[in-house]
Amino acid sequence: MNFDAQPASRTPISKSPDARVVMESRGLKKTYRSGSRDIPVLLDANLVLREGEMVAVVAPSGAGKSTLLHLLAALDTPTSGTVYFDSKAIETNDDAAVGEFRNRAVGFLWQRHQLLPDFTAAENVAMPLLLRGKKFTSALETARRWLAEVGLGDRADHRAGELSGGEQQRAAIARALVTGPSVLLADEPTGDLDEQNAWAMFELLERLHRVHKLTSLIATHNLALAARCDRILGLEHGVLRTREAAAIAGGGPGGEAS
Repeated sequence: MNFDAQPASRTPISKSPDARVVMESRGLKKTYRSGSRDIPVLLDANLVLREGEMVAVVAPSGAGKSTLLHLLAALDTPTSGTVYFDSKAIETNDDAAVGEFRNRAVGFLWQRHQLLPDFTAAENVAMPLLLRGKKFTSALETARRWLAEVGLGDRADHRAGELSGGEQQRAAIARALVTGPSVLLADEPTGDLDEQNAWAMFELLERLHRVHKLTSLIATHNLALAARCDRILGLEHGVLRTREAAAIAGGGPGGEAS
């Protein structure tokens, strides 16, 4: 996925059981220390993401969805267990390798956009490319193309603080994908949006996933949105378990996990 390359085909990637494993976690555990107490969040998180899949992780707020995504993105270090990308273990003690992984392999979409309000939308989107060492003019041009891709072409020169909530989240999507990652990790991407904007945001993610041949993992407590994904995993008491889509509430995006 690169705007310097030819446009991506709209043909969906195969989601067969034989598709290549892009990301995997084995025996992932995370325990936090609070005073003299250990607080376990993840007990045994085993995950396989295959090329082209859009997978939802559903659980109530506070169940550990964000922790899981942070570990997969190497934004945090597991207490034990291993994350693999393209069959290679991510060594979180190797700062250079971790930086390369974060900048090129995965795009991370936060629930709250995390844009810098005094910079323009284009400057915010360009920042991952600037960190990579790309020249400012080229990075800004690529950022503008991505903003047009998410429907913000006419807002590129507006400061992030001048954008609406939905526009800010769309700019955050452009920033997450501007480096051409193969995996998108989205942490409650519709959590701060009203129902109408939540549905529009999810449809945008679906389109980008298909057109740019992404592999996507979306953490959400919204059951109706999760039902649109290829697979649904429930995070229950620190363990990932498969959930049946048929058991998920249908209709609008208002249902929540429990």
